[in-house]
Amino acid sequence: MCDIIRAMSTTETTAIQKIKELGSIFRSSELLQKGVSPRTLYALRDSGVLEQLSRGTYRLVEQGILSNPDLVTVALRVPQGVICLISALSFHGLTTQIPHTVSIAITKTMRNPVISYPPLQVYRYDESSYQAGIEKHLVDGVSISVYCPEKTLADCFKFRNKIGMDVVLEALKQYRAQRQLNVAELMKYADICRVTNIMKPYLESLL
Repeated sequence: MCDIIRAMSTTETTAIQKIKELGSIFRSSELLQKGVSPRTLYALRDSGVLEQLSRGTYRLVEQGILSNPDLVTVALRVPQGVICLISALSFHGLTTQIPHTVSIAITKTMRNPVISYPPLQVYRYDESSYQAGIEKHLVDGVSISVYCPEKTLADCFKFRNKIGMDVVLEALKQYRAQRQLNVAELMKYADICRVTNIMKPYLESLL
């Protein structure tokens, strides 16, 4: 990497400084707005200084390995999406499932996101359910929207036929084992997701 940096032109060195101002991961459009030409961007990519995570999304290689590149890429490419269901369970440590896609929630009126990688599983929520229980987490320098554990569990009950009841019950047991059972919050989100009658017996069995 040092040899590459020594061989950089003044233009490329200036571009690196501007990239660092954007953070660990950035969109090509953000860099272009700072006056860096596409030619310089591609030269840095081709020389190994930059790694392309997805179409239009890059990071500086010198900044090390990302802890969760898929979630970071989705957060940048689909900023209106909220990490949900199995992806949210995995984020909160509530499942042994390994997500092969990133599950995101959008509203019924939003346009379907187009992204080549990572693969997405898109779920459409009504406005009240979409807005409820969103947490912001900083991952690899990027703000990620993800539903809180209680909202995620309510969502899992709502979409139980798609993700499997075995996944839902495992998540509920993991939640109970890892933290104090917050029945009030769980029932609040169960009401928002309209699964109160379904969730209640399972929660009662854990009391």
